[in-house]
Amino acid sequence: MSRDYQPSQGLSGHATTRADDMRAHGLPRAQGLYDPLKEKDACGMGFIADMHNRKSHSIIGKGLEILKNLDHRGAVGADPKMGDGCGIMVQIPHRFFTAECAKLGIWLPGAGDYGVGQLFMPQDIRARTIIEELYAKTIADEGLTLLGWRDVPVDNSDLGSSVLATEPVHRQVFIGKAKEGETQESFERRLFLLRKVMSNAVYNLNEPEFRQYYPVSLSSRTIVYKGMVLVSQLG
Repeated sequence: MSRDYQPSQGLSGHATTRADDMRAHGLPRAQGLYDPLKEKDACGMGFIADMHNRKSHSIIGKGLEILKNLDHRGAVGADPKMGDGCGIMVQIPHRFFTAECAKLGIWLPGAGDYGVGQLFMPQDIRARTIIEELYAKTIADEGLTLLGWRDVPVDNSDLGSSVLATEPVHRQVFIGKAKEGETQESFERRLFLLRKVMSNAVYNLNEPEFRQYYPVSLSSRTIVYKGMVLVSQLG
């Protein structure tokens, strides 16, 4: 290292070089927990919450409005209705799921005592059946309870032709706690492990039909809706 290229001590406490300093040019100086060298670029995101923890559908409406304001960050392909995708993560709507699942004969426990898996499933019926059987076995192996399955209502009338060709089947799986009194933190860890075990089991089948499987989310707290849609289509 040449004499005029010595590491300098940054305000965050780690060694930096002049090359690093040049890369961070134009950003605020390191202060507190902030370090300009940790800056990363992204395609855009927004966050909205009620400071008093009041649940409201208007929060989702405002979230979708944020998404539309990020339209300029999204890419669009040759098919004008195919972009690089977008999504939204929300708290699990317990009252809504309780009512919808009751119509299917699925009786949900209290909020936080069950998890919801939002899944992209293969269009192939045989592959879907195998995955659902794997879920039943794995859920039992992990000491959890399979409460039931729900088809997610979809409206694909506005999707581009290139997106329709690979559209998955949208399914939700409802999973109960292992035992009463288990903390939600412990339950979340179990669901995380279940998601990983399931992904490995499906991908290890190594057949083309299973490549459409993707666990979008699996949690007792939040659920994610996303897809290869434009920001104006997600709502």
